[in-house]
Amino acid sequence: MKYVTCLFLVIILVTSCKKEASITNYEEQDWLAGGSQTVFETGSGAYSQTFPVNLSAVALENHEIGDALFEATFITAPAPKNAGLGPLYNAVSCASCHNKDGRGNAPEEGGHSVSLFLKVSEPGVNEHGGPLDLPGFGVQIQPKATFGKLGEAEVNVHYTYETGAFDDGASYELRRPTFSIDNPYIPLPGNYLFSPRFSRPVFGMGLLEAIADATVLMNEDEYDVNNDGITGKANYVWNIYERKMTLGRFGWKAGVPTVLQQVAAAFNQDIGLTNFIFPYENSLNQAQYDNLNDEFELSDSLVYASAMYIRTLAVPARRNVKDPEVIRGKQLFNDAACVKCHTPKHKTKVNMAFPALSNQTIYPYTDLLLHDMGPNLSDNRPEYLAEGFEWRTPPLWGIGLSQSVNNHSYFLHDGRARNISEAILWHGGEALQSKLLYIKMSASDRKALLKFLNSL
Repeated sequence: MKYVTCLFLVIILVTSCKKEASITNYEEQDWLAGGSQTVFETGSGAYSQTFPVNLSAVALENHEIGDALFEATFITAPAPKNAGLGPLYNAVSCASCHNKDGRGNAPEEGGHSVSLFLKVSEPGVNEHGGPLDLPGFGVQIQPKATFGKLGEAEVNVHYTYETGAFDDGASYELRRPTFSIDNPYIPLPGNYLFSPRFSRPVFGMGLLEAIADATVLMNEDEYDVNNDGITGKANYVWNIYERKMTLGRFGWKAGVPTVLQQVAAAFNQDIGLTNFIFPYENSLNQAQYDNLNDEFELSDSLVYASAMYIRTLAVPARRNVKDPEVIRGKQLFNDAACVKCHTPKHKTKVNMAFPALSNQTIYPYTDLLLHDMGPNLSDNRPEYLAEGFEWRTPPLWGIGLSQSVNNHSYFLHDGRARNISEAILWHGGEALQSKLLYIKMSASDRKALLKFLNSL
């Protein structure tokens, strides 16, 4: 009887070990896009899931505090809660731009979208090599203002449409946006630069931040030494917290070094909240600046909690990975050299202090580097080392759930692409050959490629 009991226990233990091994072996399983921090939600909450494993109680508490702040609507001071809005601002909450932690909505003809903002500057660079503030307007147009103040300007868009055809005769239509700055509160300087920016999804940013600098730089080939037509250039930007130049990772031109700085800048520029990283109102050096030496409108602990929230948003899993058409589409993606920039796989560095982010094999489909995307996508506005025609490769993980989460499929930095196919067709520069291969594909191959991308 004892022998039978022992044998039964051994069988249970062996079975359990095998099951555990199959769950925790993430190597080469690209359907687990975020490694162990992958979730399997496919509905409207797919981008808003917390890391499922290895979060400490303190980290989880800060995640929840940051989550509440992300959703909070800010109002003007004085107020007992969520005070400090403005006096100049773009939105009243983080969620206004990043609906359900996803991407914003593109503006309609002649209109403005709260999730599309305009970066502005004058020619030249500041003391750190970054864009120069536009006199009277700063680094970003804030179209809204609290009582007694004036929004800086209105930002409007007009679309023109152009048609083309694939090699098999099927036609396509692209829309080209033209942005205008209307009704400025003071005359605009005669020589200014501007760049429309579409709000991006915020999930998975902690994992991207956890990739070692050396891993990113391994893919850099600024002078195309390997002669494959793809360069890849790192951006180095001013890290305000560390007070030195560090690798840029976030933003459309990799102009932000860390999640913490990204969060603090958004609070300051988009909502008008001062904090320990950005201690001055966004109207500094403008006629509407109040010249008051107030306390920070957002405490240090809330800024850190917000950064923790963003860092610990999980990544949705790939879907339909065994579908033959998806498998064929993945091969077409590889054959078209899309993987030269949209690098599928990375491994995060070892971090004993933050095991939830440590040593994860992830599949974001980005190299986090800058690439020449051609004149059609150029904004003609440099940002540190990024030229006007250069953009950071955006991660593709979760892209196929955009419709489910955000009820639209607008892409690229200004939202001009109305679907993934249009986004591909706008590619130029280093990606021109990949686009031309897409145009040459048969209808069935294009369908397979898009089905693969929608599986991400």
